[in-house]
Amino acid sequence: MNFFQNYSAIRGRIDDRARAAGRKPEDIRIVAVSKTFPPETVQAAIDQGIRLFGENRVQEAKAKIPALSGDFRFHLVGHLQSNKARDAVGMFDMIHSIDKLSTARKVAEEALRAGKTQAVLIQVNTSEEDTKSGIDPDGAFELCREAAALPGIALSGLMTIGPLEGDEHAVRASFALLRKLRDDIGGRLGMELRELSMGMSGDFLIAVDEGATLVRIGSAIFGYRSQG
Repeated sequence: MNFFQNYSAIRGRIDDRARAAGRKPEDIRIVAVSKTFPPETVQAAIDQGIRLFGENRVQEAKAKIPALSGDFRFHLVGHLQSNKARDAVGMFDMIHSIDKLSTARKVAEEALRAGKTQAVLIQVNTSEEDTKSGIDPDGAFELCREAAALPGIALSGLMTIGPLEGDEHAVRASFALLRKLRDDIGGRLGMELRELSMGMSGDFLIAVDEGATLVRIGSAIFGYRSQG
């Protein structure tokens, strides 16, 4: 399968939508979500020219990444347990899914141990669905404030997952809320929070409209998964 052809088609749609929204296409990056796909699939995507990947589970990434070669980077886009922080810091350029201060502290501790500044995003449950990870919107500022003060961490922005069931209005409202939170929190903290990680294969164009800088695309690049 030509994964880069799929990637390029998505890139073109993002670029067109960004321009229509008065945005710069280069401000938006695609994270190719490779969860459940074997190293051979990811290696083929690397060989075809895709460079930025996302994994949901630390253990899966730990088994997969060492088998790969070439120019690539990985982001963690799934939930992080504190006891996996050391492995996560060792493998991922960015962690999208910090939603507890205890996890942020553990990541900071492991980053300092590794001599690294770890880029992180705070995951916010903007749709307030009980089945999702993420801090409630009302708690986002305090978590950001405390995480930003931790040595070893570079707070880069916010992440959300759109409503699992909902019309376009609900999805758009969820993404618009994340952008508003990002702007408000950045202003209150006096720091630039550049990144908004939001949008997946089914709703990434709405996310682009609402300011996404990272869109997490899996099935539209790799096809449908047999599991996970």
